Amino acid sequence: MSYKDIYNEWMESSYFDEDIKDELRGIADDENEIKERFYKSLEFGTGGLRGIIGAGTNRINIYTVRKATRGICRYIDRKFGEEGKSRGVVIAHDSRRMSREFCEEAAATLAAYGVKAFVFDSLRATPILSFAVRHLNCQMGIVITASHNPKEYNGYKVYSSYGGQICVDEANEIIGEINSIESLDNIKVGSFDSYLESGMITVLDDDVDNAFNEAVLSQIRDKKMVSENGDKLRIIYTPIHGTGNVPVRRALKDAGFKDVTVVEEQELPDSNFSTVKYPNPEEREVFNIAINMAKESNADLIIGTDPDCDRVGIVVRDNNGEYVVLNGNQTGALIVNYLFSKMDEDGTIPEKSVIIKTIVTSELGAAIAEHYGAEVVNTLTGFKFIGEKIHEYEDFGSVVKNFVIGYEESYGYLVGTHARDKDAVVSSLLVSEAALYYKLKGMTLYDALMEIYAKFGYYKEALKSITLKGIDGVEKIAEIMKSFRNDDIDSIAGVKVDRKLDYKEGIDGLPKADVLKFVLEDKSWIAIRPSGTEPKIKFYFGVCGDSNEASDNKIEALIRDIEDKIDSI
Repeated sequence: MSYKDIYNEWMESSYFDEDIKDELRGIADDENEIKERFYKSLEFGTGGLRGIIGAGTNRINIYTVRKATRGICRYIDRKFGEEGKSRGVVIAHDSRRMSREFCEEAAATLAAYGVKAFVFDSLRATPILSFAVRHLNCQMGIVITASHNPKEYNGYKVYSSYGGQICVDEANEIIGEINSIESLDNIKVGSFDSYLESGMITVLDDDVDNAFNEAVLSQIRDKKMVSENGDKLRIIYTPIHGTGNVPVRRALKDAGFKDVTVVEEQELPDSNFSTVKYPNPEEREVFNIAINMAKESNADLIIGTDPDCDRVGIVVRDNNGEYVVLNGNQTGALIVNYLFSKMDEDGTIPEKSVIIKTIVTSELGAAIAEHYGAEVVNTLTGFKFIGEKIHEYEDFGSVVKNFVIGYEESYGYLVGTHARDKDAVVSSLLVSEAALYYKLKGMTLYDALMEIYAKFGYYKEALKSITLKGIDGVEKIAEIMKSFRNDDIDSIAGVKVDRKLDYKEGIDGLPKADVLKFVLEDKSWIAIRPSGTEPKIKFYFGVCGDSNEASDNKIEALIRDIEDKIDSI
């Protein structure tokens, strides 16, 4: 069927509701918009769905949510039978538009096909969902979120029984089940309330929240220091209108951090994210209100978590007393350094310690970990691969390694194995503990970072993202990847290419992925990958120099050369 045929089918079928049809009537004269919404089905990738909210097969709506959930039902039934269906699926959602509706729609679809569903009474952070899967012994988990994407988006992430996002093999099986669904209007529907009454859907009490909080608090390295001195650290926190407000503030308070002020304008859930352009702690603009507050109160630390509270950004004072936003690699290095230096002080570094990072994450954390005798394991981009490794180490017992931290440059960190996804709650707590530790030494976190650079080298990184929307954008991204993959590039910014790594060929024991990495003779590197969740192609840059200035010059030269190469494609 053509995209126009599918559009007409949605308009004529009694299965689709009038609100959806009204939206489609509004684009009746816009051929390009009809094509964009119906030329394909919204793709269920290796982690789930993410797309613009709206009517159409290439949008996220109750019908595409039903389809994805029906595929999961088929997968559970085929793979795990009645036991898997009775173990059920736990579902959480964030503060975005339609999140609660999609949550209840997924639960009702599961129940319609005999799969037990567990839902929270209101919004919850993604790491709580990851924790809940194992805490409740569920077969799978779902979280309705689009993370830090703009307000027009929502998404649907799927978790395996070990609490991590589904990885490649399991995702491919689910994708196969979803793709075998020929018609949306054959999917059973039912009333959420009726399934609630029958017991097929259960609304959870606060047991999961309490257990999660206990698990987070267990990761504090120096409970005595925090409990006795926590009130000496002045913290400003913003949940950026998302799910972090309750769990982050609870963890900080219970640990002993009493001087925590929330950014009132960004405290409550708001699907429009009305105070920011993008609800992303990677963007300095989200901290504007918090920084103004910090200047007035002389705060030591600013913390911001994204809408589903799996990413965290921090702001600290530099040597000039100005508040600066640290990037994800810098925060990761600070956490790694604090954990290992504190364990070294206490003589508690475990044998066979390991940190896990992605191939596009800075090598600074690796240098720190190796200095303390820990192993460094690299994975593909995406925290699901880090979660998979933790599962391998802890649950299978085939490789005995002591996991210390997993992290990625995109502001995601996990300490502890209570969750198998990045956790901004535990990260906020440990960043606060590190800030207190250094404050008691007369230092700021910025001072600690400068000390790390002086000791291990001036590692610097940069990210250049190019947004290319729509059908033409997909084609352009493919063209750019093809050019860098096939062209004979022997040097970049005047430095000879030492190795060209094409992860599409399945190297270093990792799954195949559309990622390229150029490692230069001076150990600088450039990685290129299409985003799996946004219409972007991303270029990552990493260097190490003898000074800040030398590293900045290296980064700028690499970016200029890559920009020239892109312009010539």
